[in-house]
Amino acid sequence: MSEAGWRAFLAADGLEDWVVLHGGAAAVFRVPSLAAAAAMAVDVAGVHGLEGSGVHLSITDGQLGVRLTRDLWHLEERHVDLARVISAVARTHGAVADRAAVQEVQLAVSARPDDTDLGFWRAVLGYAQASDDNSIDPLGHGSTVWMQELDPARPLRHAMHVDVSVAREHAESRLAAALAAGGRVVEASGAPASWILSDRAGNRVCIAAWPDGAPVPGEDDEQPAQG
Repeated sequence: MSEAGWRAFLAADGLEDWVVLHGGAAAVFRVPSLAAAAAMAVDVAGVHGLEGSGVHLSITDGQLGVRLTRDLWHLEERHVDLARVISAVARTHGAVADRAAVQEVQLAVSARPDDTDLGFWRAVLGYAQASDDNSIDPLGHGSTVWMQELDPARPLRHAMHVDVSVAREHAESRLAAALAAGGRVVEASGAPASWILSDRAGNRVCIAAWPDGAPVPGEDDEQPAQG
């Protein structure tokens, strides 16, 4: 696994419907009804090359969500063509992509390297492995659990926090909504790629436009630290 797949996805043309989240590329398509979403899902499932690829489809009243992978590092260059074909299928159904509806919520459990205990979290939640440092809900409903290794010299505070990955153009509006609801910014050095906020009790959450807002190859390749 490498950055090549998701970097290529971000740099490709014709993918305006898609957002690159911590878990990979995803899109939400608005349709008139549950039946319309189900009908579109049938045609998306029939896209050549999609079977067995790890894709996740979610059908609800008025929308179809499509996630091409369950992990950012599993994105490959072939997913560019798959995404374009899926968008074309959506257009034949009169569906409209809604990038503001695309998000991923991730629970980050922080620990020093010798104390990382991802096996425990997989067992207690009934989760499966996606990458070496995370776990995913096999049903596709629950948040990803990511094990964040702390610098051994760093004091252990806020051992658990939430990451919210959204489309790059919607990160600031999500931030504004959180502040209006009583949150406060505790770290903004990564802005506009990410902000760390807390509630009144000090519980932390990171709003991240990364990786969707990550620089494409040839630009500054530095990735911001997550909460």
